[in-house]
Amino acid sequence: MTNVKQHLDMLGLRVRDKVTGFSGVVASVCFDLYGCIQAGVNPGMAPDGKLMDAMWFDIARLSVIDARPVMDTPNFEFGAQAEGRQGPAEKPQFMKP
Repeated sequence: MTNVKQHLDMLGLRVRDKVTGFSGVVASVCFDLYGCIQAGVNPGMAPDGKLMDAMWFDIARLSVIDARPVMDTPNFEFGAQAEGRQGPAEKPQFMKP
């Protein structure tokens, strides 16, 4: 389970794709049936205030830019989040820089 935890620990980290240079925060990690492990990277807002589109990348293509998460990550082992009882209204708070 160590490798799964290592991939989940990327949640909330700022990363950059080694191929395209696309950067942002890892908002999701996906383990699919075919063996791919991917991260959904959210770039944030454009200068005009519009939300930019998130992109999915293979984990191996990503370099960590900042090892401090932008917010506390959910506890997927114990409690309401782990049991699927926490809804979207109870999202964790953003961490201050």
